Amino acid sequence: MLFFDEIFGALECNRNLATKVKVVNASENLPSWFETSDLAVATMAAAGAMAGQLLSGSEPDVVIDKRLASLWFDMTIRPIDWQLPPIWDTIAGDYQTADGWIRLHTNAPHHRKAALSVLGDYADRESLRPVVAQWKKDALEQAIVSANGCAAAMRGLEVWSKHSHGQTLAAEPLIDFIKRGEGVKTPIAKSLKGLKVLDLTRVLAGPIATRFLAGLGADVLRIDSLDWEEDSVAPEVTLGKRCAGLDLRAVDGRKTFEGLLKEADVLVHGYRADALAGLGYDGEALRKHNPKLIDVCLNAYGWTGSWETRRGFDSLVQMSSGIASYGMDMSGADKPTPLPVQALDHGTGYLIAAAVLKCLRERAEIGTVMSARLSLARVAHLLATSKRDTLHVGIAPETSADCDPALERTVWGDAKRICFPLQIDGIPFEWAYPAGQLRTSKPEWL
Repeated sequence: MLFFDEIFGALECNRNLATKVKVVNASENLPSWFETSDLAVATMAAAGAMAGQLLSGSEPDVVIDKRLASLWFDMTIRPIDWQLPPIWDTIAGDYQTADGWIRLHTNAPHHRKAALSVLGDYADRESLRPVVAQWKKDALEQAIVSANGCAAAMRGLEVWSKHSHGQTLAAEPLIDFIKRGEGVKTPIAKSLKGLKVLDLTRVLAGPIATRFLAGLGADVLRIDSLDWEEDSVAPEVTLGKRCAGLDLRAVDGRKTFEGLLKEADVLVHGYRADALAGLGYDGEALRKHNPKLIDVCLNAYGWTGSWETRRGFDSLVQMSSGIASYGMDMSGADKPTPLPVQALDHGTGYLIAAAVLKCLRERAEIGTVMSARLSLARVAHLLATSKRDTLHVGIAPETSADCDPALERTVWGDAKRICFPLQIDGIPFEWAYPAGQLRTSKPEWL
């Protein structure tokens, strides 16, 4: 099965685990110029296999529905009598420059401010378009990145493969496991109930990982800064979690956070390579607060090379890495053609969950404390190896049978969810809380 060798190899696990995975509805694929649905299957199956091994102590059978996995690589919540907010800011998107294309990511207010500090004060795409058209793409990318904004010039697959950072990324491991020390064996049985997961992640990969862990019973406590909002995806990614707010630059906020750290089993964070360290919480500091802590982290553009601290999101990495360019060329389109879903976010999210579960097993069985690092761009490199000469026709239209019949009673209104794609012998997936708003819980463990 595509990607299984690379992913199960990266997890350094018994390859027999992959043979225990059964795929149903295997002929259904998202309409993509890459094997996007196969990435969904492989990453979710890996997380499921690692969960099964940890919680059962054996190698249980894992069944994954490819159709449902494809749907879970997109928005899974289906509101009843209410609507999700818009996904994109009014100036976010692709723009033609004097020598190609660039994408601006301005959903966060500070990222929008950074882009407009370079381009001028414009309220919408229509007024901004002629301004961007005067720039060369690489120059504008660098100007916005230097202003602490988020932008990506479109590059082709071949151009990226020869780019200095593209080559650096290709040499990085898909999952970089690092031994941090030895501790006390911490057995886990049957579920993750009672396991404390501190979640310092944002849209989308990290929250997807912790949502998976919450479904296995973990107590996931998400911490956001006091001014961060992500209304467009909160109904999707807060399922099963409690969400609190802290100011990690304030004395009281740091004291509370350090108290949470001392009791946590796992920390998952999506800060850039230097950002958490800049707050005083580098790897050494984390282990001083909690020697048994497993920390698994991600960033956009990898962990080595000149781009390791660059801000980025799935849609930007698709532009940088050649994915959007290849889709455009193969489609005969006149603009960038990205994947039909944010597959880099989702795929990385399930790999993060799988890495956490592997680290938990190492700690449970031999007492070794591990950490792991992943990136969207390294997953993009993996997906790029599956480029196609023909477009998948797409999965069949969604029906009511694809949804769980139970209602999810969110703060926004009732909703349904697409049925979860994974089945693991003897291990249920159940989420203790419906999706909710950020900062509605106290920053404390239950």
